[in-house]
Amino acid sequence: MIEAEAAPPAPPATASPLVAPATTARVVELSYFFPAHNEEANLEGLVEEALTALPRLADRFEIIAIDDGSTDGTGPIADRLAAANPGVVRVVHHATNLGYGAALRSGFRAAQFGLVAFTDGDRQFRVADLGRLTARLAGPDLPDAVVGFRIRRADPALRTLYARLYRLANRTFFGLRIRDVDCACKLFRRQALTGIHVASGGAFFSAELLIKVRAAGRNVVEVGVDHYPRTAGSQTGAKLSVIWRSVVDFWSLRLRLWANRRRALARGSTIVG
Repeated sequence: MIEAEAAPPAPPATASPLVAPATTARVVELSYFFPAHNEEANLEGLVEEALTALPRLADRFEIIAIDDGSTDGTGPIADRLAAANPGVVRVVHHATNLGYGAALRSGFRAAQFGLVAFTDGDRQFRVADLGRLTARLAGPDLPDAVVGFRIRRADPALRTLYARLYRLANRTFFGLRIRDVDCACKLFRRQALTGIHVASGGAFFSAELLIKVRAAGRNVVEVGVDHYPRTAGSQTGAKLSVIWRSVVDFWSLRLRLWANRRRALARGSTIVG
């Protein structure tokens, strides 16, 4: 159940219809998770931020940190935060670094509530901005998923160029008309993920998930969110190994869809049990 708070004044007529006004909708329960690989400098601040923001968004909530084989202090810090907040903060550990998609998969599977949201662990999104997504979820069209798009990307120019080319490739070869495929600010109804299989364990995970959710007839909508510069830690998405894995996963899905669409859509592990 979603209870919308009082709406603010209407945005200017020039505002994009995809950019939500600064409002929220309170939900009964919400699972929030984030993947973290070597994010010791960001982890504690992010959990504290979530502990402050989520009580304003949900009657019941949980925070799940996915430690994806970190080699710094991420794991011990996460365990300490979980011990200090029993029943609210939980940790899933990967013994080795399995990749971004594998971390997201673990987050979805660990989530217990009917609404599941995630951001990245680098603090380039604000947890409070999930309220824009819950507000859109309460819309009259009752979407199954709300995915954010970065209103202004706080990334280097080359990374932004790669993202535009990637968006174009997904639109051209998969018909995926999502403005910001890899925006790490998304909200799903858990029931909408039932029966969805994803094979990628890398950075292509988000695109494959959206492709298959759309193919299953789910209603996916978008809303603008703010994006902030990374102030601690280092990015891994631009590594050649990460990019190559995405290219392989991209073409693997495209070729399999051409060969046998039904089998391609059923390939991979389920997102929720």
